[in-house]
Amino acid sequence: MCGIVGYIGKRKAYPILIKGLHRLEYRGYDSAGVALINEQGQLNIYKAKGKVSELEAYAADKDTGGCIGIAHTRWATHGEPNTVNAHPHYSESERLAIIHNGIIENYAVLKAGLKEQGYTFKSDTDTEVLVQLIEYTQVNQHVDLKTAVQLALQQVIGAYAIAILDKTHPDTLIAARKGSPLVVGIGEDEYFLASDATPIVEYTDQVIYIEDEEVVSLRVGEKVDITTINNVTKTPEIKRLELSLSQLEKGGYPHFMLKEIFEQPRTLTDSMRGRVNVRQDNIALSGFIDNKDRFLNAKRIIITACGTSWHAGLIAMYAIEEFAQIPVEVEYSSEFRYRKPVINKDDVVIAISQSGETADTLAAIQLAKEKGAFIFSICNVVGASIPRVSDSGCYTHVGPEIGVASTKAFTAQVTALTMLALCIGREKGTIDKDQFVSIVRELVQIPAKIERVLGEDKRISDFAKIFSYAQNFIYLGRGYNFPVALEGALKLKEISYIHAEGYPAAEMKHGPIALISQEMPVVVVAPRCGTYEKVVSNIQEIKARKGRVIAVVTEGDELVSRIADYTIEVPATEECLTPLLTVIPLQLLAYHIAVVKGCDVDQPRNLAKSVTVE
Repeated sequence: MCGIVGYIGKRKAYPILIKGLHRLEYRGYDSAGVALINEQGQLNIYKAKGKVSELEAYAADKDTGGCIGIAHTRWATHGEPNTVNAHPHYSESERLAIIHNGIIENYAVLKAGLKEQGYTFKSDTDTEVLVQLIEYTQVNQHVDLKTAVQLALQQVIGAYAIAILDKTHPDTLIAARKGSPLVVGIGEDEYFLASDATPIVEYTDQVIYIEDEEVVSLRVGEKVDITTINNVTKTPEIKRLELSLSQLEKGGYPHFMLKEIFEQPRTLTDSMRGRVNVRQDNIALSGFIDNKDRFLNAKRIIITACGTSWHAGLIAMYAIEEFAQIPVEVEYSSEFRYRKPVINKDDVVIAISQSGETADTLAAIQLAKEKGAFIFSICNVVGASIPRVSDSGCYTHVGPEIGVASTKAFTAQVTALTMLALCIGREKGTIDKDQFVSIVRELVQIPAKIERVLGEDKRISDFAKIFSYAQNFIYLGRGYNFPVALEGALKLKEISYIHAEGYPAAEMKHGPIALISQEMPVVVVAPRCGTYEKVVSNIQEIKARKGRVIAVVTEGDELVSRIADYTIEVPATEECLTPLLTVIPLQLLAYHIAVVKGCDVDQPRNLAKSVTVE
């Protein structure tokens, strides 16, 4: 959601900024812009609605000189998507330029006060209010830009990551953050700034993650200067990026999403590496081992997440309750944080977030932490906000996920949570030893079994064409595969813009069966496990009403294959591991339907990869 890039050094800034914006396109956006201070001290801003390529076209014949600049991709919050509302924004005097991720909640009050002082506004954004406030503070209190930023941000309520230029000081770039990520890259006599590491990795692997309410000043030839908004000096901690440039390329695939679907055998192997020891029939998670007592003594586990991560949490609920015999509640972070939840000191709260920056999830765990709960996070991005504020956690190690529709992150989250459930159960003695060993041995076979499912890609692509006409889908599943039905429906909605709903299969008769017709495709997740016969009955009810059924079944299934219109087979496995296999065909189905419809698979409309504002 929105993207920030900044550069100060000896190279031309514009090419670096534009390349950085392209790297950030996966975050979702509707306009883009750049601000540069040229060699003559002029501050030039160029903006365009639409893609970064349209900004490039607009700026092609403009002055893009200068060795300092900031750039932005905007996802509209305040004000419609257009060129005027795009970032960067000038201050009243056009001496300052700002870019901003986040939301200034009290912008209306601040704006009214500035209007009384004679300030005028060209856009509908909260961001323009902030740059006017900074300039007003700088002029009226006779302070430098950094101090003005500190003082202005003390008046701000909300979330922000900002970068600011002052044309009277073309050797300085100021940035700050609260609740929205910001990272500084350190090169040789140059600095890079970005909302995540993807625009930086090409130039350096040395980074500093800016913390909440910190203000950073970057000047060539000087060390990074970091203070809080209350002017407390901080010592920067330089970290090494665990990211390669090749991970950010499509690698010959037409879309990042397809690449990431096909990466899952490798990424799940990476996620289990060093944790699953099949020779010793053992699982070792350091985050669990170091905090074993908190889990063993937990009266309740609360899982909080959003979107796809919430679906992974639902699967974890089944596994933890089955193997560890601990009550589990799965909460939408956006609801949990506002409904005055009862949280006890002997609760364990598990936060799940691919990016580690999801605003609602971050706020939810901060609330739980204040009430004394133990916070354990499942995250993919090393150094992100959520793992930093958690007490412990587990990284999924799947590499950057560029496609907006999450695929490999989901299966890695399910894998990590399953390993955690098994660890707790083993220590508590609530899982049978033979069952534990069987699941561990089967877990290491999952990547190879996913490879077999991916072999169905061509056939799924072929029959996906038949269903691209549909305006609605129903997805059904039971037990461990009910959350898979929800996830499959979400994938279809996200990238093909077809309305789809996931239901527990047994609930079909309580309403959704009224929708069944020849025009309503029904996807049924029906591996041969606990509730198989019940699901078969549901399929027969659908067919009796002329419904068209796509079924995901266990290899060799003849019963459902005779009833369904189309079947996709997955290898047999332990019931708790079936979601890792059954979700793969649903990812491929959504992908191929979206491609047939001509949709922008990697950057679906209105969506952002990381939702860093409410």
